[in-house]
Amino acid sequence: MRTIYLDYNATTPLDQEVRKAMLPLLEDLQGNPSSIHHVGRKARAVLDEARYRVSAVWRCKPSEVIFTSGGTESNNLAILGTARLLKSKGRHLITSQVEHHAVLHCFDYLERKEGFEITRLPVDHEGFLDPLTIEKAIRADTVLVSVMAANNEVGTLQDVAAIGKLCRRKGVVFHTDAVQWFGKEPVPSIDCFQADLVSVCCHKFHGPKGAGALFVRSPLLPDPLMHGGGHENERRAGTENLLAIWGFMEALERFTVTPVFPGVRLREQTQHLRRALGENPYVKALGPKERRLTNTAAFTVSGTDSFALLAGLDIEGICASSGSACAAGSLEPSHVVLAMGASREASRSLLRFSLGRETTEQDISTLVEIFPRIVDRSVGVRG
Repeated sequence: MRTIYLDYNATTPLDQEVRKAMLPLLEDLQGNPSSIHHVGRKARAVLDEARYRVSAVWRCKPSEVIFTSGGTESNNLAILGTARLLKSKGRHLITSQVEHHAVLHCFDYLERKEGFEITRLPVDHEGFLDPLTIEKAIRADTVLVSVMAANNEVGTLQDVAAIGKLCRRKGVVFHTDAVQWFGKEPVPSIDCFQADLVSVCCHKFHGPKGAGALFVRSPLLPDPLMHGGGHENERRAGTENLLAIWGFMEALERFTVTPVFPGVRLREQTQHLRRALGENPYVKALGPKERRLTNTAAFTVSGTDSFALLAGLDIEGICASSGSACAAGSLEPSHVVLAMGASREASRSLLRFSLGRETTEQDISTLVEIFPRIVDRSVGVRG
C-alpha cells in the first residue's frame, strides 16, 4: 500500500541537501562552543557563522537571533520571558482564542500562577481577528500582545503587520507565532511581521526536528527560562546543538525567502479538495477561501469524530490530522473550530489535510475517490 502523506503542517521530511550539509558536522565537529581551546573555537566559529547567515536572511542584527529547540520553546521564551521582564510596568496581556497551545498554555500559566490578567480576543467564522478589537482591548497596563501569523488548523492568515504597527504606536510589545508561515508565505525580511518577537521552527520547512529560533528586536531581552550559563546572549542556558542549528540555517536560506511550498499548485489542489469533499452532505469546509495558507484544507464531518475519520484514512494509507499534532490523542473539541462558532460536536470532527511539495495530483485524486466511503463508514460506526 502506498503512503499518501497529507500532514505537512505537523512536520515535513528532512530535505536531502539540508541533510548533506549537516553530515560533516557529525564527523568533524567535536568541540563545545564555550571552550577556549582551538577545538572549541572551531565550534564557536560554526555557531557564529550560522547566526550571521540567519541574520543576513532576516536582515537583522546577529544578536537578535536566539537559537532554540523549536516553536514551543520560542513561544514560551517570548511570552513568559517578556511578561516577567515587563511585569513592573503592567500585568495585562492580550492574545486570541485560536492560538497554538504552545501560546495559550503560556498565558493560562501566567494567569493561574503569576497574577497576570489575560484578554483572549474572539475571531469571526473564518478565523480572522479584527485589529480594531486589539486596539480597543489595549489598556495602560498592557505589556504584551501575541497573535499567530498563520493558523495551523484551518490556515487563516492574520494581518500581523497591521497588528504590529498598531502595537508599536501604542508602545506595547508584539509577538507573533510564525511557525506555520515560514516556507509557505514569502519572508523578504523579518520586518515583514512588524513584530518585536517572532517564533520559528525549521522542521515545518524541511529542516531537522529540534531546531528553531526566536527573533528578538533589540534592545528587548526577555527573561530566560533556563539558567546555568551565558549562552545565546544570556537568554538560553545550555550547550548549543550545532548540528540542528546548522540544519536550521540551511533550510532557512534555501526555503523561506522564496517559499519551498509551491503556492500556485497547492492552492489549486486545496481548492479542488474543498469543492470535491464539500459536495458530501456531511462535510463542511472551514476557513477562508482567500488569505489562507495555500496548502491547508480543513473540514468538519457531522455524525462522526476525528478519530474515526483518521483511522479510516490511515487504513487506506493516507496521513492526515485532526489539527495540531501536539493535541493528538485528545477527544477534546478543537478550540480553533469552537472559536469560529461551530458546535462542540462539530468541533470534535475536525479533519485537516496539509499538502506539500511532494504532493501529487494522483494523491489528491485518490483521496477524493475514497473519501466518501470513509465518511459513510465513520458515520455508520457512530450511528
